[in-house]
Amino acid sequence: MQPHPFIVDEYVRWSDIDPAGIIFYGAYVRFFEIAETELFREAGVPYSEVFDRFGIWLPRVHLSCDFEYPARLDDRLRVAAYFTEFGRSSIRINFDVVHLGAGVLAATAEEVLVCTDRQTRRPIPLPQGLRDVLERFGLSRDEARRHLGIANGAMT
Repeated sequence: MQPHPFIVDEYVRWSDIDPAGIIFYGAYVRFFEIAETELFREAGVPYSEVFDRFGIWLPRVHLSCDFEYPARLDDRLRVAAYFTEFGRSSIRINFDVVHLGAGVLAATAEEVLVCTDRQTRRPIPLPQGLRDVLERFGLSRDEARRHLGIANGAMT
């Protein structure tokens, strides 16, 4: 199977917006969490099992986000999640959020997860079995955006 991003569609909810009616920047974390959780489930390692199955934790150590286009209440967003890097003990996951009504990127983000020992919380090598099931969602930002039909920040 060819690598591809995991995609989930979600609406901007009342709890996501600020008094100006625009999505609150922190609300994007909810969208990222949904996409990440469902990506792991699709890979066959739901979060309800992954930590016990591999005897690890995957804390987030980095999150950065760029906001490109304002989403508003009831706007439909398409969130793509994909891995751009598998390090010795870390995974870099990227998110592209497409505003489907406007056909443009609403936000982009990257997050770094570090594989740690459950007792010491110190970094350990990423288990090969976990890497193996996640690699089908590994691709470059450009490849992921081609899957989404995005070029230069807009749908083609």
